[in-house]
Order: sequence, then C-alpha cells, then structure tokens
Amino acid sequence: MLSSETEIVSLPGGPVPVEWRRNPRARRISLRIHPKGTAVVVTLPPRSSRAAGMRLLLDNATWVTDRLAALPTRTSFEPGAIVPLHGVDHQIAHMPGVRGARVIDQTLHIGGEPEFLARRVNDFLRAEARRSIGAAAIAKADLLGVKPGRISIKDTSSRWGSCTARRDLAFSWRLVMAPGFVQDYVAAHEVAHFAHMNHSEAFWRQVGQLTVHTDSAVAWLHREGPRLMRIG
Repeated sequence: MLSSETEIVSLPGGPVPVEWRRNPRARRISLRIHPKGTAVVVTLPPRSSRAAGMRLLLDNATWVTDRLAALPTRTSFEPGAIVPLHGVDHQIAHMPGVRGARVIDQTLHIGGEPEFLARRVNDFLRAEARRSIGAAAIAKADLLGVKPGRISIKDTSSRWGSCTARRDLAFSWRLVMAPGFVQDYVAAHEVAHFAHMNHSEAFWRQVGQLTVHTDSAVAWLHREGPRLMRIG
C-alpha cells in the first residue's frame, strides 16, 4: 500500500514542502515535482531509507529550485481571475443576484455568497466536464459499437484519463479548460482501450481511427498541461 507524509525541508533556495512516499512496487528512489506544484515528491522503495532519499534531494537541490521557480503562476477561483473554458479565457465575476453559475460573453457569472464562490466555480467546471467529455466518450464508443461503463470526473494529478477492463472511464475535470480537440483526443485515447488494454501499435492505430488530433493534442497537453494543474 502506498503511504506518504509531508514535511518542510530547507534547501539552499529556501524551504520546500517535501512529500515522502513509500511505494512497495518502486525499485529505486525517485524525485519529481508534484504536478500541481504543491510539493517535491520523493518516492522510496520498501528497503530504502529516508536518509538516502534526503541525499538524492540535496544532490538535486538546484534542479528542484529551478523547477519550482519555473512553475506557472497559480490561479485561484476568485473574482477577476481568468479561467479557460474549452480553450477560451473567461473572467470570473461574482454576481450575488445570479442563481448558480452561467456564462455570458466570456464571463463566468457566479451567484451566492462570496465565501462559496470558489466551490461554485469548481462545481460548474466539473459539471461542464461531465457533460462535454462524457458526450465525447460516448460518441467515440459508438464508433466502436460498444457502450462505456461508468464515466467519472475526478481531480487526478498523474494522468488525464483512465480506463478499466470493465470499460469504466475516468477523466480529469481540468480537461474542460482545454480546447475541444484536446478533449476529443483524450476521449478517443481512453475509449481505444476498450479494444486494446495496452499501448501497442494496434492501440495507437485504433486511436488514429477515432481522432485526427493525436499529435496536436499531445503537444498541447505537454505545453499547457502544467498550467491547468495550477488553476483552482
């Protein structure tokens, strides 16, 4: 079972949150920046010591500092913030007299009390992700003549989508902020696993039959994905 704990470690560039993860399947100590920029993640195999992980961290302190400094600016859900929706920037506006949330002229109008604004923005984006990406997944499954199982919207940090052997699909709600061609690709990628539960050449041929956006979408996610992880 994966276990973790977080502490603040002083590096030459300043204090850094470090998440220590013990993974029974890991074969070596690894170091990475959490996709949401919340911490440096050090993964330890069962028999590796925290001291060995600390040595790796200190040996790579400059890399850690540089990577953290290069992270996109974090965007909070607050009045005036700019949040993309289907690849188009929208500004959040608090409108107490509005019921729920609505989009008008690239402005996301959020009603209710101000202390609940962030939650309502998140709820709106999740609901829109379920509608948009869910519809894309069902359409792709129709092309294969099959029906998907459960479709879930989650806040994942390591992948944009997933598929189980039972054809249950899960997608990151953050995809709703990406352009439509990116959503189309991710839906096609996961539905292609209905035919091939791997990433073989046959799988990629199936993806190519379901979408024409593979190359452009993969490039977009590589370039812009880190920014989406810093929103909300």
